Amino acid sequence: MAALIDSADTAAERSPLAQAKRIIVKIGSALLVDEARGEVQRAWLDTVADDIAACKARGQEVIVVTSGSIAVGRRHLGLPKGPLKLEEKQAAAATGQGRLAHAYQETLARHGITAAQVLLTIGDTEDRRRYLNGRNTLDTLLRHGAVPVINENDTVATTEIRFGDNDRLAARVAMMIGADALVLLSDIDGLYTADPKVSPDARLIPEVREMTPEIEAMAGEARPGYGSGGMVTKLMAARICMGAGTRMAIGLGKVLHPLRTLEQTGRCTWFIPKETPRTARKNWIAGRLRPAGTLHVDDGAAQALAAGRSLLPAGVTTVEGTFERGDAVQIKDADGRVIAKGLIAYNSHDAILIAGHKTADIEDLLGYRGRDEMIHRDDLVLDV
Repeated sequence: MAALIDSADTAAERSPLAQAKRIIVKIGSALLVDEARGEVQRAWLDTVADDIAACKARGQEVIVVTSGSIAVGRRHLGLPKGPLKLEEKQAAAATGQGRLAHAYQETLARHGITAAQVLLTIGDTEDRRRYLNGRNTLDTLLRHGAVPVINENDTVATTEIRFGDNDRLAARVAMMIGADALVLLSDIDGLYTADPKVSPDARLIPEVREMTPEIEAMAGEARPGYGSGGMVTKLMAARICMGAGTRMAIGLGKVLHPLRTLEQTGRCTWFIPKETPRTARKNWIAGRLRPAGTLHVDDGAAQALAAGRSLLPAGVTTVEGTFERGDAVQIKDADGRVIAKGLIAYNSHDAILIAGHKTADIEDLLGYRGRDEMIHRDDLVLDV
């Protein structure tokens, strides 16, 4: 398998994509599906899979956010061209999702990579329990070497709860899993000062570090097309990513090997946040979440936290308050001083049962195998 970049190509090596540990690639319907035939463009998708395999070969984790289930399914149901009713979209999605997932599985299997279909709605990113379940599932899939292929769950979504486009879905997923980079493959190679199809003097903007009104005005109005996105929604996605510490690129997707091309040519627009995903998450925990309860810990646990470790059940002496899994709780030492705040992996009932016990006892105490940590160090902020 050819390498994604030439080691001598220093420009590619400096690319934010090459430096990212966890990458999300968003693929739209217009790129993936041949509109006339209603079929997946396999030759093009194979080159995307080649790029993904090369990313994984150099130790990167990759998630795909894809459109296309409705575009593929409508032809098989004989639905007419033009706008569809909501129930027709849902029926087309139900028909197309299997075919779409099969296409990804086949093309990635050429490299010995497993594709895992994941269907989400906006409620999955806003409801705390479903958010945590989704994040844990994606983390587990990545840890075991799979490539999650995510699509909006059009078969059950309604006009009120739909994302409306997969650009923002991809940005929400990036925020959910702490991705380092999101690449929106598009029919245009980046953000221009004006619409290049209308203004011949329009210039490509290679980098954006702040979402100003002037930048947002460059998006113009969404043009009607095969997909539901547009530059307006791409900038909405960029705002979400920059707030979450994730770098985002808008790059040309029509070419073969689009990820390799983006790295080698550098022709795209990168949106660069001020913080990393880890820093942004820590700041969110520290400053925006009100504690729902309190954990009192012994001296050994307090020392472990100060050393950057996770909080284990054995170090917890008392649990106060009523909270659910994923809520923020404060941590106090033996003298009653607040030393940290974090997102707890258990509800208050279960936390009381396992407090003071070893990790090996969790399954016997609760009847199920939960997380080893009461609060993982990635979900923990000290000295709040």
